Amino acid sequence: MVQGTSSGVGKSLLAAALCRLFARAGWRVAPFKAQNMSLNAAVTADGGEIGRAQAAQAAAAGIEPTVDMNPILLKPEGDDLSQLVVRGRAAGHVSFRKYRAWQAALRPVVAESLDRLRADHDVVVIEGAGSPAEINLRDADLVNMHVAHLAGAPVLLVGDIDRGGVFAALVGTLALLPPADRVRVAGLVVNRLRGDATLLAPGLLELTALTGVPVLGVVPWIDERLMPAEDSLDLDETSSVGSPAVLDVAVVRLPRIANFDDFEWLADEPGVQLRWVRRAADVAGADLIVLPGSKSTAADLAWLRECGLADAVVTAARAGRAVLGVCGGYQMLGRALHDPAGVESTTASMDGLGLLAVETVFAPAKTVVRVRARATGAAGPFAGARDIEMDAYEIHAGVTHLLADGVARPFAVTRPGAATVGTLDGATDAAGSITGTYLHGIFASGAVRSALLTWLAARARRPPDPRWGQADARPRRWDRLADIVGGALDVKAIGALVGRGL
Repeated sequence: MVQGTSSGVGKSLLAAALCRLFARAGWRVAPFKAQNMSLNAAVTADGGEIGRAQAAQAAAAGIEPTVDMNPILLKPEGDDLSQLVVRGRAAGHVSFRKYRAWQAALRPVVAESLDRLRADHDVVVIEGAGSPAEINLRDADLVNMHVAHLAGAPVLLVGDIDRGGVFAALVGTLALLPPADRVRVAGLVVNRLRGDATLLAPGLLELTALTGVPVLGVVPWIDERLMPAEDSLDLDETSSVGSPAVLDVAVVRLPRIANFDDFEWLADEPGVQLRWVRRAADVAGADLIVLPGSKSTAADLAWLRECGLADAVVTAARAGRAVLGVCGGYQMLGRALHDPAGVESTTASMDGLGLLAVETVFAPAKTVVRVRARATGAAGPFAGARDIEMDAYEIHAGVTHLLADGVARPFAVTRPGAATVGTLDGATDAAGSITGTYLHGIFASGAVRSALLTWLAARARRPPDPRWGQADARPRRWDRLADIVGGALDVKAIGALVGRGL
């Protein structure tokens, strides 16, 4: 099990690396995180939602993700309100106090999912959440030491040296653990070192002497983005400044932004400057303005209006600038949003931005599905990828209807089990500069990225970069991650902890 001294110390990345290392050694490996809090969800083959990190870890292990890998997912909707997803299905909306009341019912769910994974795999790499030393929350723990005891798992405790105070964080965490929990910690890992690891040697020796726990590795800072972001706090790391910048992409940083990892692929492209913006002035000069997904479309649309971004986006669009809306952003681009059942708000109807001839009706039933899609438009941002097929997924409440004949549809979609392509997705305005789609994950397709960026460059009268769309496939990324982390950790000692050689 990989636990950390706090959130954001790199647990997800290290767990993914261990999944890859054990898989390359010939073991059947699965990831597990009992409870995740994230607005970046992945869709399993049976239409369930899980945290995107566990889907990435499953990919690193070379297997399909399942809902057992993340049986509890909390999707924040406000300061003290989250949608509760249990085994992939939405189960209600809970405050923290209400969530604690669910604990008795959720503990068996965690145990059953963990048992199924352990029965089917040689190794389960478990990720904790936050810190096991949150002493005010210890009685409500479903994800840290509770799971370590369920699994009988040795724990690697990870600290982040880049944020400072790593020795105090590791020693302090161990000091706050009850004896029965403390003995589960079998090794310490220092993560994200920039510089010479030999300079740490005296401190590491003293750390082991103080705690009695061996240091099993010092992992270097990894510049390349190898894991999808899960938390909006990670958005600054997703931003990019291409050198030199050929294109400027401004993605609106909505308060309840969801599935923002869609745009990491664009941020990685050479010559693409991707910025997360929160002010009206920030969209000035952008070659593409993006309205991303939202967990609460109505509330984020209201925020757009309050901060002046709505007017700025509309003005830019009417001046011929390119605008893309994904999922909730697509809904915002329409003429109206109707919510008769009160799914998103207490307002029965509200005006959209009026940039696309569509309207959305929210309903309690949620669409969660993987799809195959192909670009169909003869013009617009994805015309260069016409007839190219791609994997994608949908997660949204609501159905969007066209309000005018002849509106171009940028994608055709095949849902699982469908014999033919029969569903059209999204909408593009007559000029081809404003597009909306429900499809997440399309930028993982190099052809789609290349088509979009080449189209934007042509509009800006700038030369396209021949490297666009050529980013490495994920399997090679997992091997690079495993090589880096495996070279920094005492993998022989870690394999011995679970009786599985590395």
